[in-house]
Amino acid sequence: MTPRAVRVACAQIAPAVGDLDGNRRLTREAVRGAVAAGARLVVLPELCTSGYVFESAEEARACAEPADGPALRGWAEEAARGEAVVVGGFCELGPEGVLFNSAAVVDGSGVLAVYRKIHLWDRELLFFEPGGEPAPVVETPLGRIGVGVCYDLNFPESARGLALAGAEVVALPANFPYSEGPEGERPIEVTLAMATAHLNRVFVAVCDRCGPERGVEWVGASVVCDERGWIVAGPPEGTGTVLADCDLARARDKAWNERNDVLADRRPDLYGLGEPTGVA
Repeated sequence: MTPRAVRVACAQIAPAVGDLDGNRRLTREAVRGAVAAGARLVVLPELCTSGYVFESAEEARACAEPADGPALRGWAEEAARGEAVVVGGFCELGPEGVLFNSAAVVDGSGVLAVYRKIHLWDRELLFFEPGGEPAPVVETPLGRIGVGVCYDLNFPESARGLALAGAEVVALPANFPYSEGPEGERPIEVTLAMATAHLNRVFVAVCDRCGPERGVEWVGASVVCDERGWIVAGPPEGTGTVLADCDLARARDKAWNERNDVLADRRPDLYGLGEPTGVA
């Protein structure tokens, strides 16, 4: 590795809905293995402490735990073995019993930040409240880590906001449900990760899950993209951890060439951002 390189790991695992003890062991072992392989940034899937395909709000609540619960404490203990940072999704029991689909940023000292997913997908709306705060950029010894969760990838405003806030890498826990596409094409979720990295000149680390759950199959789209948008690791076939050495400092240079710059060339005064108009 170069002196500024950070080894990034995306642990594509197969959580089981409702198996809290098993998922705690599974995620902790995934972090331990990644740290042992030299990873300093470890990304886990969305809702990896609980599973995803809930049958009822009561089941989701039974799978929830607060940010200071045992699952995230386990991640912190494993992160401390290698001065690592973990970004992973969990079913959060929030204040007054409200449930959130959240991602935590954890190091050996504990929880550094919690992001509550603001763009909820499909049946998530039946179980979770959307977050009310922007996705954070967390300053760490590794670099500036921006956070998103799954469907957030479909909203370019989210990643652009993280880039404007100084993110060098965007870590995105995900559960991408599989759907058929044209033969020979890469999954659209992988293309979105590449485009997000390219358009913002940031590294992107997406960690998807695998393993069927209550009839749902997953894309298995865990990838690491460099700041130009090219895939430097992943996606794996089934369960596996992808590793990539990333010089995150390169994401600070937003110039395409001597005349053009990703952020400086923006013309937000002319974009007409706001509510859609003229849509039937």
